[in-house]
Amino acid sequence: MIPLDPKVVALGGGHGLYASLSALRTVTGRLTAVVTVADDGGSSGRLRRELGVLPPGDLRMALAALCGDDEWGQTWSEVVQHRFRSEGELHGHAVGNLLIVALWELLGDTVKGLEWVGRLLGAHGRVLPMASVPLDIQAEVELDGRVTTVRGQVACALTPGRVRSISLLPPDPPASPQAVQAIEEADWVVFGPGSWFTSVLPHLKVPALARALHTTPAKRLVILNLAPQPGETDGFSPEKHLEVLREHAPDLAVDAVIADRGVVGDLRALEKAAASIGGRLVLADVAASDGSARHDGPHLAAVLDEIFRGKR
Repeated sequence: MIPLDPKVVALGGGHGLYASLSALRTVTGRLTAVVTVADDGGSSGRLRRELGVLPPGDLRMALAALCGDDEWGQTWSEVVQHRFRSEGELHGHAVGNLLIVALWELLGDTVKGLEWVGRLLGAHGRVLPMASVPLDIQAEVELDGRVTTVRGQVACALTPGRVRSISLLPPDPPASPQAVQAIEEADWVVFGPGSWFTSVLPHLKVPALARALHTTPAKRLVILNLAPQPGETDGFSPEKHLEVLREHAPDLAVDAVIADRGVVGDLRALEKAAASIGGRLVLADVAASDGSARHDGPHLAAVLDEIFRGKR
């Protein structure tokens, strides 16, 4: 029986993971984020190339999402997300990226460094990298019937065409042991929302992490995106996201799929796609009221709480 304060592991990166963590931190006190480490653009890419470290940006965003709603939490969330604006070398660097990398250099331990930043921020949960080394995403992109192979997260997102599949370089990266343990001990594992090919699916391409995701006794839940992502999932319906998930992990069973009522076109097709991976479809109003492709934190939290408690 799943406890009322379940152990939850959320997978992803970037703005999608930020959205799920912002909701989940209000639902459970036992929350772990397992974050992709393949970013090669912006501040993260510069630090990665210059210092050989994991790209810190998605890890920073996850930590910021876990900050509390009090003055301390909100202030530190703004601090770590702040980007310098200048004509010099600091331009575009996020304060949190520099802080994380500084602690990595001082402590010589990636996970301990993230724990220290979490303590400073008063984070409601912990943040772990999905792999122990920086990764590159390699994607097959189709345009006008021709398929090309591109390398790098930025290239995957910007290359014209539709991404067909992704793989990781190196092809057999070492998973973070703490991330594997968290998944093995979880009550729920949450996939998405987020960039499907560059934030969600990469977790299934790290062998040890993928094994844990397939064998964990935890229940598995997918939060679908509210809109296709330009340059990555152009033209994707909600059910297409689930079909791609099944293509990349055909043996992965899912227990529940959350979709916003307002973005569902063919309800029967979506129900069929959810059932094909073992899940039941949960329709709810989880989109922000401003019309943007963002999830409403409190609404999403309410639905997640009901699912975790067996009420939906």
